Amino acid sequence: MQKNLNRDQELKDRWDALVIILSDKFSDGQALDIEGILYLVGMQELGQVHLKMKKDDNVNLIHVGICSVLEPYGYYSFDYFDDDGWPHFQLLEPLPPLKSGEQSILIKEALVTYFLKRELIQ
Repeated sequence: MQKNLNRDQELKDRWDALVIILSDKFSDGQALDIEGILYLVGMQELGQVHLKMKKDDNVNLIHVGICSVLEPYGYYSFDYFDDDGWPHFQLLEPLPPLKSGEQSILIKEALVTYFLKRELIQ
């Protein structure tokens, strides 16, 4: 049980650090939420930050973010880039049925792992 508490605290500490770093850099210090951070991941993965995005593009960027951070967990696999340079993913395994809080923890964990690999946080 102590191991889970340590793991939960470590995730919380890393998540808090990630939110502070990204919020300071991209939102003038106003705390980003999960969707905002997934949007940033989508922009990073798209690699076309100079483009002006439409409303539909914003939703697609969040989807790219979700697929990108869940790829190492075996839920998605990168498939191809389309003619406009957008990455497309193949669903490998449906996400298990999760309660809202459990979804949030999974995405936070996946986002922390994504940014650990990119050495933005420790």
